[in-house]
Amino acid sequence: MRLIVPFPPGGSNDILGRFMAARFTERLGQQVIVDNRPGADGMIGADIAARAVPDGHTILIVSTSYSQNPAIHKQMPFDPVKDLTPVALIGTGPNAISTHPGQSIATVKDLVAAAKAKPGHINYASSGIGGFNHFGGELFKIAAGVDMTHVPYKGGGPAMIDLMAGHVPVMFSTLIQVLPHARSGKLRVIATGGPKRSPALPNVPTVIESGVPGYEVTIWWGFLGPAGLPPALVRGLHDVTAKILTEPETVKRLAAEAAEPAFATSAEFGRIIQTDIGKWIKVARDAKMQAH
Repeated sequence: MRLIVPFPPGGSNDILGRFMAARFTERLGQQVIVDNRPGADGMIGADIAARAVPDGHTILIVSTSYSQNPAIHKQMPFDPVKDLTPVALIGTGPNAISTHPGQSIATVKDLVAAAKAKPGHINYASSGIGGFNHFGGELFKIAAGVDMTHVPYKGGGPAMIDLMAGHVPVMFSTLIQVLPHARSGKLRVIATGGPKRSPALPNVPTVIESGVPGYEVTIWWGFLGPAGLPPALVRGLHDVTAKILTEPETVKRLAAEAAEPAFATSAEFGRIIQTDIGKWIKVARDAKMQAH
């Protein structure tokens, strides 16, 4: 059995994919091989999975970026709804808005006030154009009714370094990326983007709590298979995933990514993907986002 990871080693898709592959190997009694196929914002790996024989021997791990690609890529090599079969949701975690602890922006209200006082003057950093964090920043601008300038970096690491050095005042990222530095006091997480507070930072409010209604940005991870995957195989893979998600070791692994297990049927996961695609297409259109 092959688990395609459509990103390079080291990221959350790869870390969770390898963990789940090991758990699948134990539970299914057959070796699950991780196959990293990075490129084109995850579309190369997804296209390989879409073209695979639907016999249960190939599955794909994806995250929220899968539902964002249609918003910024006018032509995709596959249909993200029709050409792959939702199998199971794995977990979810919020994004985070962070600032340098030495500056005056200590809350979302501060950020909104500063952005409204000088439209376009506040720069916000992200890990790159068209990524999860860029969408998080643009949705914030729309929901809060403010104008800020996007500063894309080649990855979350360089963006975070500049934030901690005080070269950029605000960063949108996944929570896991900034968590160690928030705990050590090197940066300040002013809000998280989930529907409820994160157990990782229970004292930090959500963006909605902070006075920006309609702002919800969470990263999710899940399994897909090729179109035409027989319902019995979908159920079997879903049930194994559901059992793995109840294990304390899985809860611990997801917590290390500032995430929690998320249970959803194949149909529910499919609806999440379709709803997200519509949501991010609207954000990209309203924000005039372009693919890089």
